[in-house]
Amino acid sequence: QVQLVESGGGLVQAGGSLRLSCTASRGTLSGYTMGWFRQAPGKEREFVAAITWSRGGTRVADSVKDRFTISRDNAKNMVYLQMDDLKPDDTAVYYCAAGYYVLSNNHRQYTNWGQGTQVTVSS
Repeated sequence: QVQLVESGGGLVQAGGSLRLSCTASRGTLSGYTMGWFRQAPGKEREFVAAITWSRGGTRVADSVKDRFTISRDNAKNMVYLQMDDLKPDDTAVYYCAAGYYVLSNNHRQYTNWGQGTQVTVSS
């Protein structure tokens, strides 16, 4: 079904900001919950944030809720993750995902995944 692609990762100094983007290279995001997850080497995949496409309800992990913001642009078929005040512990591959479980924080409940984009935060 829907095919996803992420962009916007890179190398940033601690305290800096990045905005990640996710869009459908095939299909549309209508009807999905869209989630952001991250995974550092040797670590379990971690929930970051999620948003419902229809009404824009959001859920953000406690570890990043004061620094990260998830949003979407229905007209542009785009999901964003604004990351501010980045820390070295935020270093990970960030994945965009789509699923039908509303605002789920469980990566196993998402069915479509992008290829990931690397975020590296230096000290």
